Amino acid sequence: MKLFMLKNGLVLAGGAIQGMGMGLFLFPNSIPSGGAGGIAILLNYWFGISNGLALWIVNFSMLLLGIKYFGKAFVLWTIVGMTMTSVSIQFFEQYIQVPQRNIIFDLVLGSVFLGTGIGMLMRQDVSNGGVGVVAMIIASGREILPGKPLLYINCFIFILTAMMIDWKIILFAFSSQWISTKVVDYVCNLTFHQAYTLGWRKK
Repeated sequence: MKLFMLKNGLVLAGGAIQGMGMGLFLFPNSIPSGGAGGIAILLNYWFGISNGLALWIVNFSMLLLGIKYFGKAFVLWTIVGMTMTSVSIQFFEQYIQVPQRNIIFDLVLGSVFLGTGIGMLMRQDVSNGGVGVVAMIIASGREILPGKPLLYINCFIFILTAMMIDWKIILFAFSSQWISTKVVDYVCNLTFHQAYTLGWRKK
């Protein structure tokens, strides 16, 4: 029970920190946090759906595809994490206002919080959802590493988002990806390999 409560607390904390980075710093500048974040920004831009709800819809839709590949336990914990992320985004967008924004400051700080949250989730063998699930399905079907399909999917979504909103988004999006990835590596530290591999085993 103690281990369950500890894991639950860390998953909720990771989701909340990830959501703070996105809702308080990245999304107000229309900077995608990844493929799912880019789609969420587009749904907000086209249909006026709040970024938090849009991200949950995108993540949940993609996660449904992963049930048969990664198992129910993995999916349930991921739903907990991504729900907390969406709630956190909603909270920070609605109730916390930043009076004077600096896009570089927002980019760096938002990416650090994003990477910290994702790293905390992955240390608990939990995915943050999104197009990473799709990339893992493609990778498992083709017996390749997931990095390449994930990069292609994210690039396509970043370009589409930039076409619709602002071309500068591409530069900011890739900068955010680089920073957050470095932070994920740091947070996972010595358990990096374990955190990435155990969670993908079917349970």
